[in-house]
Amino acid sequence: MTVWDRPEPPTRPVPLDRERIVAAAIVLADEGGLEAVSLRKVAGRLNAGPMRLYGYISTKEELFDLMVDEIYAEILPAEQPGDWREALRILAHQTRQAALRHEWLADLLGRRPALGPNGLAVTEATLAALDGLTDIDTVMRAVETVSAYFTGAIRREITNLRAERTTGLSKHDWQRAHGPHVTRMLATGRFPALAKAVYDGTDVDAETSFTTGLDWVLDAVAAKLTRPSA
Repeated sequence: MTVWDRPEPPTRPVPLDRERIVAAAIVLADEGGLEAVSLRKVAGRLNAGPMRLYGYISTKEELFDLMVDEIYAEILPAEQPGDWREALRILAHQTRQAALRHEWLADLLGRRPALGPNGLAVTEATLAALDGLTDIDTVMRAVETVSAYFTGAIRREITNLRAERTTGLSKHDWQRAHGPHVTRMLATGRFPALAKAVYDGTDVDAETSFTTGLDWVLDAVAAKLTRPSA
Protein backbone atom coordinates (compact mmCIF):
# COMPACT_ATOMS: atom_id res chain seq x y z
CA MET A 1 0.00 0.00 0.00
CA THR A 2 1.46 3.37 -1.02
CA VAL A 3 1.36 6.49 1.13
CA TRP A 4 -1.40 7.84 -1.10
CA ASP A 5 -3.56 4.74 -0.54
CA ARG A 6 -3.10 4.59 3.21
CA PRO A 7 -5.76 6.50 5.20
CA GLU A 8 -4.70 9.23 7.59
CA PRO A 9 -5.25 8.76 11.34
CA PRO A 10 -7.43 11.06 13.46
CA THR A 11 -6.05 14.60 13.87
CA ARG A 12 -6.40 14.85 17.67
CA PRO A 13 -4.94 15.98 20.01
CA VAL A 14 -2.89 18.37 17.79
CA PRO A 15 -4.40 19.14 14.36
CA LEU A 16 -2.20 17.33 11.89
CA ASP A 17 -2.44 15.97 8.36
CA ARG A 18 -0.13 15.04 5.50
CA GLU A 19 -0.63 18.40 3.82
CA ARG A 20 0.75 20.26 6.85
CA ILE A 21 3.56 17.73 7.27
CA VAL A 22 4.63 18.06 3.64
CA ALA A 23 4.43 21.86 3.72
CA ALA A 24 6.68 21.95 6.79
CA ALA A 25 9.14 19.52 5.18
CA ILE A 26 9.34 21.65 2.03
CA VAL A 27 10.12 24.75 4.10
CA LEU A 28 12.93 22.87 5.85
CA ALA A 29 14.30 21.59 2.53
CA ASP A 30 14.12 25.05 0.95
CA GLU A 31 16.09 26.42 3.88
CA GLY A 32 18.72 23.73 4.25
CA GLY A 33 18.40 21.06 1.57
CA LEU A 34 17.25 17.46 1.98
CA GLU A 35 19.78 16.90 4.76
CA ALA A 36 17.75 19.37 6.85
CA VAL A 37 14.65 17.17 6.58
CA SER A 38 13.84 14.48 9.12
CA LEU A 39 10.61 13.37 10.73
CA ARG A 40 11.92 14.70 14.05
CA LYS A 41 12.65 18.15 12.61
CA VAL A 42 9.31 18.27 10.79
CA ALA A 43 7.54 17.32 14.02
CA GLY A 44 9.40 20.09 15.82
CA ARG A 45 8.31 22.60 13.19
CA LEU A 46 4.70 21.52 13.76
CA ASN A 47 4.95 21.35 17.57
CA ALA A 48 3.99 17.70 17.48
CA GLY A 49 5.58 14.57 18.89
CA PRO A 50 7.80 12.76 16.34
CA MET A 51 5.99 9.46 16.86
CA ARG A 52 2.74 11.06 15.73
CA LEU A 53 4.15 11.59 12.27
CA TYR A 54 4.60 7.84 11.79
CA GLY A 55 0.83 7.52 11.69
CA TYR A 56 0.89 9.60 8.51
CA ILE A 57 4.27 8.75 6.98
CA SER A 58 6.24 5.54 7.56
CA THR A 59 9.66 6.55 6.21
CA LYS A 60 11.63 9.57 5.08
CA GLU A 61 11.46 8.18 1.54
CA GLU A 62 7.67 8.42 1.70
CA LEU A 63 8.02 12.00 2.87
CA PHE A 64 10.31 12.76 -0.08
CA ASP A 65 7.75 11.19 -2.44
CA LEU A 66 5.04 13.45 -1.03
CA MET A 67 7.29 16.51 -1.26
CA VAL A 68 8.12 15.81 -4.90
CA ASP A 69 4.45 15.31 -5.73
CA GLU A 70 3.62 18.65 -4.14
CA ILE A 71 6.16 20.33 -6.41
CA TYR A 72 4.71 18.55 -9.43
CA ALA A 73 1.64 20.73 -8.87
CA GLU A 74 3.89 23.66 -9.86
CA ILE A 75 5.07 21.80 -12.97
CA LEU A 76 1.60 20.73 -14.17
CA PRO A 77 0.59 22.88 -17.19
CA ALA A 78 -2.38 25.17 -16.61
CA GLU A 79 -4.04 23.77 -19.74
CA GLN A 80 -3.39 20.93 -22.15
CA PRO A 81 -0.50 21.94 -24.47
CA GLY A 82 -1.40 22.34 -28.11
CA ASP A 83 1.17 19.94 -29.51
CA TRP A 84 3.81 17.45 -28.40
CA ARG A 85 6.74 19.83 -28.81
CA GLU A 86 5.11 22.47 -26.66
CA ALA A 87 4.17 19.84 -24.08
CA LEU A 88 7.77 18.64 -23.72
CA ARG A 89 9.11 22.21 -23.75
CA ILE A 90 6.71 23.21 -20.95
CA LEU A 91 7.64 20.11 -18.96
CA ALA A 92 11.35 20.93 -19.25
CA HIS A 93 11.12 24.64 -18.48
CA GLN A 94 8.64 24.32 -15.63
CA THR A 95 10.71 21.55 -14.06
CA ARG A 96 13.76 23.81 -14.28
CA GLN A 97 11.91 26.75 -12.72
CA ALA A 98 10.60 24.51 -9.93
CA ALA A 99 14.14 23.29 -9.23
CA LEU A 100 15.44 26.86 -9.08
CA ARG A 101 12.78 27.62 -6.45
CA HIS A 102 13.37 24.34 -4.62
CA GLU A 103 16.97 23.30 -5.28
CA TRP A 104 16.57 20.01 -3.41
CA LEU A 105 14.27 18.84 -6.22
CA ALA A 106 17.35 18.35 -8.41
CA ASP A 107 18.55 15.66 -5.99
CA LEU A 108 15.33 13.69 -6.44
CA LEU A 109 14.82 14.00 -10.20
CA GLY A 110 15.35 10.89 -12.30
CA ARG A 111 14.25 8.42 -9.65
CA ARG A 112 11.49 5.86 -10.15
CA PRO A 113 8.27 7.22 -11.70
CA ALA A 114 6.26 9.68 -9.60
CA LEU A 115 3.04 7.93 -8.54
CA GLY A 116 1.34 10.75 -6.64
CA PRO A 117 -1.71 12.48 -8.14
CA ASN A 118 0.22 15.52 -9.38
CA GLY A 119 3.04 13.44 -10.82
CA LEU A 120 0.57 11.20 -12.63
CA ALA A 121 -1.28 14.29 -13.94
CA VAL A 122 1.97 15.69 -15.37
CA THR A 123 2.73 12.37 -17.05
CA GLU A 124 -0.82 12.14 -18.42
CA ALA A 125 -0.68 15.66 -19.88
CA THR A 126 2.68 14.91 -21.50
CA LEU A 127 1.68 11.57 -23.01
CA ALA A 128 -1.69 12.89 -24.15
CA ALA A 129 0.11 15.49 -26.27
CA LEU A 130 2.00 12.73 -28.09
CA ASP A 131 -0.90 10.28 -28.33
CA GLY A 132 -1.50 9.03 -31.87
CA LEU A 133 1.71 10.42 -33.36
CA THR A 134 3.46 7.06 -33.45
CA ASP A 135 3.60 3.77 -31.55
CA ILE A 136 3.65 3.93 -27.76
CA ASP A 137 7.20 2.57 -27.43
CA THR A 138 8.54 5.41 -29.57
CA VAL A 139 6.51 7.90 -27.54
CA MET A 140 7.96 6.55 -24.30
CA ARG A 141 11.53 6.74 -25.65
CA ALA A 142 10.89 10.32 -26.78
CA VAL A 143 9.72 11.38 -23.32
CA GLU A 144 12.60 9.53 -21.67
CA THR A 145 15.12 11.21 -23.96
CA VAL A 146 13.87 14.72 -23.25
CA SER A 147 13.59 13.97 -19.53
CA ALA A 148 17.16 12.67 -19.46
CA TYR A 149 18.36 15.90 -21.06
CA PHE A 150 16.62 18.34 -18.77
CA THR A 151 17.32 16.28 -15.64
CA GLY A 152 21.05 16.35 -16.36
CA ALA A 153 21.04 20.02 -17.33
CA ILE A 154 19.11 21.01 -14.20
CA ARG A 155 21.40 19.02 -11.92
CA ARG A 156 24.46 20.65 -13.49
CA GLU A 157 22.97 24.14 -13.06
CA ILE A 158 22.02 23.53 -9.42
CA THR A 159 25.46 22.04 -8.72
CA ASN A 160 27.07 25.20 -10.07
CA LEU A 161 24.79 27.44 -8.00
CA ARG A 162 25.71 25.49 -4.88
CA ALA A 163 29.40 25.75 -5.74
CA GLU A 164 29.07 29.51 -6.04
CA ARG A 165 27.57 29.73 -2.56
CA THR A 166 30.09 27.32 -1.04
CA THR A 167 33.18 28.99 -2.53
CA GLY A 168 31.91 32.55 -2.65
CA LEU A 169 33.07 32.69 -6.28
CA SER A 170 30.77 33.36 -9.21
CA LYS A 171 31.34 31.48 -12.46
CA HIS A 172 33.41 34.33 -13.85
CA ASP A 173 35.33 34.77 -10.59
CA TRP A 174 36.20 31.06 -10.68
CA GLN A 175 37.29 31.31 -14.31
CA ARG A 176 39.53 34.29 -13.53
CA ALA A 177 41.03 32.51 -10.53
CA HIS A 178 41.91 29.46 -12.64
CA GLY A 179 42.73 31.42 -15.78
CA PRO A 180 46.55 31.39 -15.37
CA HIS A 181 46.62 27.61 -15.00
CA VAL A 182 44.37 27.07 -18.02
CA THR A 183 46.43 29.53 -20.09
CA ARG A 184 49.65 27.68 -19.25
CA MET A 185 48.14 24.32 -20.14
CA LEU A 186 46.73 25.54 -23.45
CA ALA A 187 50.08 27.14 -24.32
CA THR A 188 51.65 23.68 -24.40
CA GLY A 189 49.82 22.97 -27.65
CA ARG A 190 48.54 19.65 -26.32
CA PHE A 191 44.88 20.75 -26.31
CA PRO A 192 44.15 22.53 -29.61
CA ALA A 193 40.43 21.72 -29.71
CA LEU A 194 40.00 22.90 -26.13
CA ALA A 195 41.99 26.08 -26.89
CA LYS A 196 39.62 26.86 -29.76
CA ALA A 197 36.64 26.41 -27.47
CA VAL A 198 38.17 28.64 -24.76
CA TYR A 199 39.32 31.46 -27.03
CA ASP A 200 36.72 31.39 -29.80
CA GLY A 201 33.62 29.98 -28.12
CA THR A 202 30.73 32.18 -26.96
CA ASP A 203 29.96 32.14 -23.26
CA VAL A 204 26.20 31.92 -22.66
CA ASP A 205 24.09 32.01 -19.52
CA ALA A 206 22.44 28.94 -18.02
CA GLU A 207 18.99 29.67 -19.42
CA THR A 208 20.28 30.16 -22.97
CA SER A 209 22.30 26.97 -22.75
CA PHE A 210 19.29 25.06 -21.41
CA THR A 211 16.93 26.36 -24.10
CA THR A 212 19.35 25.73 -26.96
CA GLY A 213 20.09 22.19 -25.85
CA LEU A 214 16.40 21.48 -25.38
CA ASP A 215 15.58 22.70 -28.89
CA TRP A 216 18.27 20.45 -30.34
CA VAL A 217 16.93 17.44 -28.45
CA LEU A 218 13.38 18.22 -29.59
CA ASP A 219 14.60 18.46 -33.19
CA ALA A 220 16.14 15.00 -32.85
CA VAL A 221 12.97 13.60 -31.31
CA ALA A 222 10.88 15.11 -34.12
CA ALA A 223 12.74 12.94 -36.63
CA LYS A 224 11.50 9.83 -34.81
CA LEU A 225 7.89 10.86 -34.31
CA THR A 226 6.51 9.65 -37.62
CA ARG A 227 3.25 7.80 -37.96
CA PRO A 228 3.61 4.02 -38.26
CA SER A 229 3.03 2.55 -41.69
CA ALA A 230 -0.51 1.39 -42.34
